[in-house]
Amino acid sequence: MPPVVIVFARAPRPGTTKTRLVPALGRRGAADLYRCFLLDTLANVCGLDAAVIVAAAEASDLEPVAALARSVCPEAALTLQEGDDLGERMASAVKRALSDGHPRAVVIGSDSPSLPPDIVGQALEIGSDRDLVVGPCFDGGYYLIGMRKLERDVFAGIQWSSSTVLSETLRRAQERGLSVALLDPWYDVDTPEDLGILRSHLAMLAETAREVPCPRTWDFLRSIPGGGQT
Repeated sequence: MPPVVIVFARAPRPGTTKTRLVPALGRRGAADLYRCFLLDTLANVCGLDAAVIVAAAEASDLEPVAALARSVCPEAALTLQEGDDLGERMASAVKRALSDGHPRAVVIGSDSPSLPPDIVGQALEIGSDRDLVVGPCFDGGYYLIGMRKLERDVFAGIQWSSSTVLSETLRRAQERGLSVALLDPWYDVDTPEDLGILRSHLAMLAETAREVPCPRTWDFLRSIPGGGQT
């Protein structure tokens, strides 16, 4: 079986999705932008030499997330996240994928729409001979984690949504003697400030005639005054 990319996702609902972007975009705008994030992320990973699993956050997300996935990556499988916190949910998703026979699994979110798919491809390739592959975020977290065998301890006791997620994860990996590969650092888009970085980044790519890896996101940002910047 091929390796697998597991995309964590939720339904784009106004008022509950990307709430930290509401001051810049409004409730509807934040949800619409996240819809673009998810579609671009799925379209990019669908082109890789890997299976794709979309893991919905809640049972009520399954149907709307499935509809979005079918529109850009019809071969993707759908599952439901299980666990009380993010670590448990990632561990559960990795365990299920590896138990199904995939030789390695990579988990990504849908908050880094500008992430080049080549970086995810590198994670899949590097993961064949490393215990752990991690994509560091500039905010101290990570945008990707990959394993060839479930290493549950690297998810346990982490203070999620903090600036110490990456350092805590790497410390736990070191304590277990795991071989670790670090990918290029990238950024998530959670706040209006992050949105400004994304807007500037994509504008620079477009102005220099380079490929924009998230065309739906770019089209949305160009359609609103100021590109969502505050």
